[in-house]
Amino acid sequence: MVNITENFKKVQDRINTSALKLGRDPKQIKLIAVTKTIDADIIKEAISSGIIAIGENKVQDAKDKFIAIGNTIEWHMIGALQTNKVKDAVRIFDMIHSLDRINLAQEIDKEGKKADKVIKTLIEVNITEDPAKHGILIKDIWGLLQAVANMTHINVEGLMTIAPYGEDTKKIRKCFYILRRLAEDIEQDMLNNINMKYLSMGMSNDFEIAIEEGANILRIGTAIFGERL
Repeated sequence: MVNITENFKKVQDRINTSALKLGRDPKQIKLIAVTKTIDADIIKEAISSGIIAIGENKVQDAKDKFIAIGNTIEWHMIGALQTNKVKDAVRIFDMIHSLDRINLAQEIDKEGKKADKVIKTLIEVNITEDPAKHGILIKDIWGLLQAVANMTHINVEGLMTIAPYGEDTKKIRKCFYILRRLAEDIEQDMLNNINMKYLSMGMSNDFEIAIEEGANILRIGTAIFGERL
C-alpha cells in the first residue's frame, strides 16, 4: 500500500535539502505532482497531504478529473497538446508546459481571446533532438518566440524539458544545463510576452540534479504515488 503522505514528505525533504545546500529558498521551487495515471479519489488524498499543484498529460483525462476535483488546486498541462484540444485546455489549466510550435501558439492565443484571459505557457524544448520525444528543437525556437511576441493572449513564462532517462548523470546534467543557458540567452532578447521566470525540469529520478542546475518547477509522479501502469 502506497503511503502518499509519507512519500510526499520524503520528496519535500529531499527538495529542501538540495535547495538549502545550494543556498536556494525551497519555497521558490514548485512541486507538481504528476497524476496522469491517478484517479480523482487518490488525487484528493494527495491534496489533503499538502499537494497544491498537479500535472496531467491528456486533456480528456483532466476534464473528467476536473469535474470531480474542481479548481481548488493548480492544474498544469505537461503532455503533448493537440490543437483540437486547446479550447478545453484553456478552460482547465493554469499553465501549459508543452508549447512547441507556432500553430499551437496561434490556437492558444485564439482561445485565450475568446476566454478573455492571457494563457501562461512554457516552451517544451527537445534538447537531445530525440525523435521519440515531443518539443521544439533549439534551432527552431527563435521563430516561435518571435511569433508569440506578436500575440495578445499568450505569455511564455519559461522553458520545459525532459532529460534522457537512465543512469548517466552527466547526460542528464548536460541537458538541464543547456536548457538553463538557453533561457539566459532568450532573456537577453527582451521580447514582448516572453520571460524566463520558470525552468520546468526534473522528475522522480533526476530532480535533485535539476535543482542543482536551476529548476524551479519539478514534475514528480512515481516518487509520490509509486509505480503505476
